[in-house]
Amino acid sequence: MASKALVVLGAQWGDEGKGKIVDVLCKDMDLVARCQGGSNAGHTIKVGSSVYKFHLLPSGLVNSHTMCVIGNGVVVHLPSLFNEVDSMLSPADGGTPLQVEGRIKVSDRAHIVFDYHQWEDGVREAALGKGAIGTTKRGIGPSLSSKANRTGLRVGDLYNWDYFEAKMRANLASKEKRFAQKFCYPTYKGAPSGEIDLDLEVKRYKEFAERLRPFVVDSVSYMHEAFSSGKKVLIEGANAAMLDIDYGTYPFVTSSSCTIGGCLTGLGINHTDIGEVVGVVKAYTTRVGEGPFLTECVNVESSPFYDKPADAGKAEYHDKVGQHLEKVGHEIGTSTGRTRRCGWLDLVVVKYTARINGYSSLNLTKLDVLTSIPGGVLKVAVAYKHQGKVLSSFPSSLAQLAECEVVYEEFPAWTEDISGCKTFESLPKSARDYVNMIEKVTGTKVSWIGVGPERESTITK
Repeated sequence: MASKALVVLGAQWGDEGKGKIVDVLCKDMDLVARCQGGSNAGHTIKVGSSVYKFHLLPSGLVNSHTMCVIGNGVVVHLPSLFNEVDSMLSPADGGTPLQVEGRIKVSDRAHIVFDYHQWEDGVREAALGKGAIGTTKRGIGPSLSSKANRTGLRVGDLYNWDYFEAKMRANLASKEKRFAQKFCYPTYKGAPSGEIDLDLEVKRYKEFAERLRPFVVDSVSYMHEAFSSGKKVLIEGANAAMLDIDYGTYPFVTSSSCTIGGCLTGLGINHTDIGEVVGVVKAYTTRVGEGPFLTECVNVESSPFYDKPADAGKAEYHDKVGQHLEKVGHEIGTSTGRTRRCGWLDLVVVKYTARINGYSSLNLTKLDVLTSIPGGVLKVAVAYKHQGKVLSSFPSSLAQLAECEVVYEEFPAWTEDISGCKTFESLPKSARDYVNMIEKVTGTKVSWIGVGPERESTITK
């Protein structure tokens, strides 16, 4: 009997803790697949004393029986992929090595992120000055631009070498002419130094092709065979709905489809292959980089478009609540190392992304971080008002968004340590009320509640 996929998607601006629920759920899965994004994503999973940081690889790798697929919608920087594979074979700080051989499949249709894409990303951001988007500079946008204008190279092209080499040389020459400068290698483990050398690149990618060869599959056939044979499949979204190229706070978004549609196009599957959809919601809100954030807890008199979000992490940036969320929540980006901007839970955002993604249930993460919140009161955004009228949805216009007034509801906080709670009933009444309120406002059941970083620190409701 054919199976259906369980989908896990971010319901805010990313960094919600998707990796942890994927780890919990994929114990019973035969296959975990990534469908979009690239090495700009970051999921951290803690298993015992071992900590694994995922960027390109599906988080299901921590379970020895689970196959892992990188779909055609993912853009792949091969040096980063191999560095990540090596880090799983030899984890930092003496962690337990993961079994990798034969368990990773990469779509032959996935586009390649080259070093010149990463360099271009940095050049473009620098040229924008104060108007910079705040990208991770991982080359995601430029590589997807190459894909859209049909100058991109795909994994499968590595095995038509004459074509691959000629197009790679032509692409770099074209970009250097356009930007009127020589491109340099970005900084990553094992990267060459200085200006990008075409002959060296040809040699490197010839070697990459051979190392990658055992990983490469026709992912469309592979996924359909998995469904038709009844395999249990989990699709792991990267980034989040509010960073989606169509539905996010454009232009302060990523360059791929982070919503349910990206699962279909990024894996070559159809709508009948989708079963339940889990939306992952942090118990408060964070975002990295530039862009609007109406419930942000900043220590300045400013608009939601605070003009220096890059200052997040400085002592004077967040107010006392924001500082608590940042410190207790360890809000440092897995991919970027940047301090995240922190604020109150925004259910206007969650309701909006629920309409798009159709969540069957929610996974609420980091509820423990709200323990002993300064001031003893929790605020939750339940509506936006514009010119005195409540908006029916999240506005597309950033100018309108900047003029919005946030409508908050307030709830008493709790001081009890909840990290050891194993059942919903064992949570303090204030914590239970907070969860019940989220269900009521969103109209979606909260099925899992995170009360700590370990995989065991998850309450099933």
